[in-house]
Amino acid sequence: MLSILEKIILLTLLLSSIFFASYVAIRIIKIVGRGRGSPHWNLSGKGVLKTSAQLISLKTTFNLRKITSFFHALIAWCFLYYLVVNIVDIAEALIPDTYFYSSSNIWNPFRFGADLLSVLALIGMIVLLLRRFVLKPDEITFRDNILLLPGALRKINRDSAIVGFFILIHIGARFLGQSFRIALNGYDPWQPLASMVSINWAGVSEYKLIIAIQTAFWVSLGSIILFVPYFLYSKHIHIFFSPINHLIQPVRRSIGELDKLDFEDESIEQYGVSRIEDLGWEQILDSFACIMCNRCQVECPAYETGKELSPAAMEINKRLYLNKEGRRISRGDPSLKRLVEFAITENAIWACTTCGACIKACPVNNEPMRDILDIRRSLVLMENNFPEQLQVIFRNLERNKNPWNITPSERLNWANGLPITTIKQNSDPDVLWWVGCAPAADYHAQKTARAFLKILTTANINYAVLGELENCTGDSARRAGNEYLFSEMAAENVEILNSISPIHIVTTCPHCLHTLKNEYPAFDGNYRVSHHTEFIDNLIKSGQLNLKKRTEIITYHDPCYLSRHNKIIDPPRHTLSDISGEYVEMPRNKIRSFCCGAGGAQMWKEEEDGTERVSSNRFREAESTNADITAVSCPFCMIMLSDAAKENRSEMQLFDIAEIIATQI
Repeated sequence: MLSILEKIILLTLLLSSIFFASYVAIRIIKIVGRGRGSPHWNLSGKGVLKTSAQLISLKTTFNLRKITSFFHALIAWCFLYYLVVNIVDIAEALIPDTYFYSSSNIWNPFRFGADLLSVLALIGMIVLLLRRFVLKPDEITFRDNILLLPGALRKINRDSAIVGFFILIHIGARFLGQSFRIALNGYDPWQPLASMVSINWAGVSEYKLIIAIQTAFWVSLGSIILFVPYFLYSKHIHIFFSPINHLIQPVRRSIGELDKLDFEDESIEQYGVSRIEDLGWEQILDSFACIMCNRCQVECPAYETGKELSPAAMEINKRLYLNKEGRRISRGDPSLKRLVEFAITENAIWACTTCGACIKACPVNNEPMRDILDIRRSLVLMENNFPEQLQVIFRNLERNKNPWNITPSERLNWANGLPITTIKQNSDPDVLWWVGCAPAADYHAQKTARAFLKILTTANINYAVLGELENCTGDSARRAGNEYLFSEMAAENVEILNSISPIHIVTTCPHCLHTLKNEYPAFDGNYRVSHHTEFIDNLIKSGQLNLKKRTEIITYHDPCYLSRHNKIIDPPRHTLSDISGEYVEMPRNKIRSFCCGAGGAQMWKEEEDGTERVSSNRFREAESTNADITAVSCPFCMIMLSDAAKENRSEMQLFDIAEIIATQI
């Protein structure tokens, strides 16, 4: 129990801490409020329950670095528990005749939880401090070619040291204080760990123990009271912003679904994102939610292959800039610098493959890929600033509605001599086969198309293709930032498709699948769309295809736009496992599959400088499986990995799943 003077001091410190913390919190709220749009709060029972479960279980944190995540979880669980512990400690100190730590059975489990979590958190914090400052693993550092604001690494390490030692002092002092209490009052079976430590204080006088208890109290609570205002400046504010990030996450059909821009609204002066205040509400919030753990960086194919891109560095730069310029931004003034001047370089912007690995890797639901695509939109639409090679595909898409510049009359040349059925011949098909642009120009894609045609014919599917009516979906234009061109193409395709009202669309390209299924609904195009791996799997299960077994060992490369963006993972594996002599997985597979390097319009331009090509990295992984065949299910992946195979002079064969199945019918 505190004296009257001590209570006054404690209350003064508390109110001062709350005042200064509130000042910073209000500024953060104003900063986030500068973003475009409004929050999409998911406060339904299901949304709150899901967020609460994530907050307690830390499930997304355990997706990577499981051992490190375990020690981090010990600290996080203790922190959440200590939110209550500190309130109880203050109440016990200020309110007479409260018996929070008496022998009352109600508080026994509470004391046990505090005792156990205190020791576990201290262990976890010591391990993580040793990891950061002694072991210094590469995964928490940055290469020299990555843009970081001056002093960023020093600030990150300083922040980690301050927070780390604060936790040691705060929790350590309280734990010792409990051991002093036990030495004074007798053994407490509900605080076994503190009781063990209390043995060391046997023989210490009552007066000294009381002084020790008071000292521990002030060190423990005093440290957190002083720390709270600083806490809002530190990266550890993610503890509060992470659940908010989960609660405001807009409901999307896919992580790659982008927002539609309104080109008819003449009041809009900025398309895409140039400055930090141009970002969406949730995108600014991302920088406050960022753990600075670099998980997104480790999973990024551009960073992995030596490019300038680090999604982690971009979020860190955003946060440090907001810490520095936050007062200016919070009062409504424009930021002094464009994002490409302090957050991320233009080379890094164009190195992104839009694979979505950064989003899936982030434990707090950040979406750095979306920032990058929004910046691309601004560079293309507002500044006419983009890699010169992209001008070729923009021109091809404008002239002939496909990036290869194939005329409509040539789209079905791959099927010459084959019994192909067009929509003009069959106006009421069960399946509309969206062939895609690649078979009109690429040799590998033509083989896939012929194989899938054989599958449709063998299974007696009532199908049709659009033929000359089919255009590119516009995926490459949108990923390259040319939203205006994409909007025109999408509107035209939706008009054609709505006039046909297809029952079911099947495509052999994951990029076509993604655009038709997830992005055309914003243009009033709502269709049932499947990938050919799903369709083939269903044909086999229904008995419409009877297959012979192969003897070769087969591995499978998951296309990013199939596995990560659309969660189509099992169907291709079912098929390959059924017919192969042996099926083996690559080290990085399914949701964690590594990109081929073609996405995000990279197919149409040279890669930015790095240590190696993304496709070479991925193909080397395929070879490590010692498989005879690498199966793919995307025309872009086929082109990229085939080129890598040639460069490596590899004997490994690459086939689309449709080709493998067609040979076994």
